[in-house]
Amino acid sequence: MARHLITSALPYINGIKHLGNMVGSMLPADVYSRYLRQRGHEVLYICATDEHGTPAELAAKEQGLPVDEFCAQAHDAQKAVYDGFALAFDYFGRSSSEQNVEITQHFARRLNENGFIEERAIRQVYSPTDGRFLPDRYVEGTCPHCGYDKARGDQCENCTRVLDPTDLINPRSAISGSTDLEVRETKHLFLLQSKLQHEVEEWVSRHEDDWPQLASSIARKWLNEGLHDRAITRDLDWGVPVPSDTWPELAAEGKVFYVWFDAPIEYIGATKEWADLDPENRDWKSWWYDVDTDVRYTEFMAKDNVPFHTVMFPATELGVREPWKKVDYVKAFNWLTYYGGKFSTSQKRGVFTDQALDILPADYWRYFLIANAPESDDSSFTWEHFTATVNKDLADTLGNFVNRVLSFSKKRFGEEVPAGGEPGEAEAKLGEEIARLLAEYESQMEALQFRKAAAALRALWSAGNSYLEEKAPWLEIKTDKDGAALTLRTAMNLIHLYAVVSEPFIPATSAAMRQAFALKDDTATWITADEARALTALTPGTPFTVPPVLFAKLTDEDLANYKERFGGEPTA
Repeated sequence: MARHLITSALPYINGIKHLGNMVGSMLPADVYSRYLRQRGHEVLYICATDEHGTPAELAAKEQGLPVDEFCAQAHDAQKAVYDGFALAFDYFGRSSSEQNVEITQHFARRLNENGFIEERAIRQVYSPTDGRFLPDRYVEGTCPHCGYDKARGDQCENCTRVLDPTDLINPRSAISGSTDLEVRETKHLFLLQSKLQHEVEEWVSRHEDDWPQLASSIARKWLNEGLHDRAITRDLDWGVPVPSDTWPELAAEGKVFYVWFDAPIEYIGATKEWADLDPENRDWKSWWYDVDTDVRYTEFMAKDNVPFHTVMFPATELGVREPWKKVDYVKAFNWLTYYGGKFSTSQKRGVFTDQALDILPADYWRYFLIANAPESDDSSFTWEHFTATVNKDLADTLGNFVNRVLSFSKKRFGEEVPAGGEPGEAEAKLGEEIARLLAEYESQMEALQFRKAAAALRALWSAGNSYLEEKAPWLEIKTDKDGAALTLRTAMNLIHLYAVVSEPFIPATSAAMRQAFALKDDTATWITADEARALTALTPGTPFTVPPVLFAKLTDEDLANYKERFGGEPTA
């Protein structure tokens, strides 16, 4: 089987993330990783908190904590939420790790040796009020491209254009709010992306036809506009230090690398963090170094992260002149909106992941988000849509099927899978339908088409309900007890099948369905087409229990409460 390296966009350290962040990177990466593991592939799913740059310093200042202490606490808080969502990372690291410092400095030295880094004097925003230079997010103002008045000095959250602080109209300090700003000269390191333009274009051209249109179009747009040399250092107290053995003057001034230089390298750093926990059995370089034909590398991210991972980081890797693994497939997502308006961490608008888990278990959210993933275009979260999806797909289609099959069988046949009856035309028809739908589900998962995969999974659940309605064991038992036993036994086999193949989407529910049956050696990780046609995993006499209600149906009162707490439309 293949080896799959999976990464998702690194969540910023400053605060718990909203549902848009979850569905735009980490959750689909987890679903795909779980699926690949079930199919027998070797998988390494790596993520980490992105702890450098102005967001960390500003958030720490707001809480009155030293930045290292703030980051340690925030990392643990975020990891607890991701554990609550059942994200099965192989490792969830920290970009402030010693490993990332080491590898980032190595990359910088190699780029310098190869002529791709240059020290330049630039004019930068300085705040006399704050007594310091103000890098990227320390400056806020109006975007010159779209007019958004809360744009930051590194990127406009509204139109996603990358900015420099000096681009902003009516700039102000994010620390003090002062508009008394000056522009002074200081020295920084620049990555000479212009010298790597043709190499990056050649690399992108080899991959873009395979990528989703969203990813390839963003990468191509950046390349068509031309790659510009970009400052990769900042005047901050917190970050990967510029190595003093290479740039002693800048190191003495306390320069650190720009967060967008070191953050992608943290994928490698986090893998080394993982390997260093068990160095005798884990080899981080086998995933990252000189492995182009051995490992398939898939990245998951929202569209605002795409340029950095399809252009800037590949340029860095190419310039190092070492055989570091580059991404094979970029799965890019549009925005999940909140009633048509943007989720926003900085403006605290929308439902955040810790709040979501306070309301309902993770599987409710996992299924809804993936079934409505913003793949081809933006999708909108509304409480009406959420409750309708939960009730129709989870409570009625899956949950009710499991409950009524097991409850009715227990009542009429006891607590063992009933014996009796021989499969007939209805069972043969059902088996062919299940095999067909399972193949469709597999096909969409292999293609990373998550909404279509969710539709195929939903169709698998619906097929069981259609079979049950056709056979009507509650009527059949009155005239043909063996026939009713066959129907219920077939339906129980469907429940077991659902438990196996639904695991990437709803792992806790899948575990509950599987645990309902006391199988001695239930080691199935997937269902073959022949097994789907036969539906015989459970044999007569297998003990079972009726699990608690898998999904509670949401009421009009629930809907009203959710809207009262979070609002039924975006905040202006």
